[in-house]
Amino acid sequence: MKIVVCVKRVPDTTTALRIGADGKSIDESGVQWVMNPYDEYALEEALRAKEKAGSGEVILLALGPAETQAILRNGMAMGADRSILLKTDAKNWDPWSIASALAEQIKPLGADLVLFGKQAVDGDFGQVGSIVAGILGLPVASVVVKLEINGKDVVATREIEGGLEHVAMSLPAVASLQKLPYEPRFASLKGIMAAKKKPIEEKAAPAPSPKLEIVKIENPPQRPAGRIVGKGTEAVPELVRLLRDEAKVL
Repeated sequence: MKIVVCVKRVPDTTTALRIGADGKSIDESGVQWVMNPYDEYALEEALRAKEKAGSGEVILLALGPAETQAILRNGMAMGADRSILLKTDAKNWDPWSIASALAEQIKPLGADLVLFGKQAVDGDFGQVGSIVAGILGLPVASVVVKLEINGKDVVATREIEGGLEHVAMSLPAVASLQKLPYEPRFASLKGIMAAKKKPIEEKAAPAPSPKLEIVKIENPPQRPAGRIVGKGTEAVPELVRLLRDEAKVL
């Protein structure tokens, strides 16, 4: 079984982000970069599927600057076999541009399964996996919490409002994974040493052709200070008046 896992380099969620000087991007100075957490779950699912099958190949595919190699090395230390990096320093990538570039690389690989995290924690679009499936003409399931592969058939369990949905697909297929019942594995010392010898194929990414533009990024407004309108039951009439006349919630 050949599985392609698309991963993204994103700021660590514990990093305090600042708006860049252009007002359209983040200030990258001092930012710690990691593999997108949802992509780690996708990689773990791919590794488990390979182990269950007893053979196969897990290929990491990423788009980003040269520094993206660090997360690819970590992914290979976890167990992926090789990596492909679409190298680019461009900043104006939107979901359509990213999906188009990834699909172009995925098509000739002949993958049985293409996995994504359900969304990247920087842009939070959650669209790339579905767009890639559309471009390649493959069935897709999103927000997946479980995959059951049986030969050329796969059942994806999706998390939907109020319950779970089971989707049957034929391979090749695409799935975008939610947080799974089990945590992604850590890279072992043996895996880290082995990853140094695993190949990362670098290719020049195509120029992005975005269909949307970030016009401005700004911090949310500060919340106004709280007000004490009185004590006990005597404060209720004033509180109701404020909720009705000022907050407009009644």
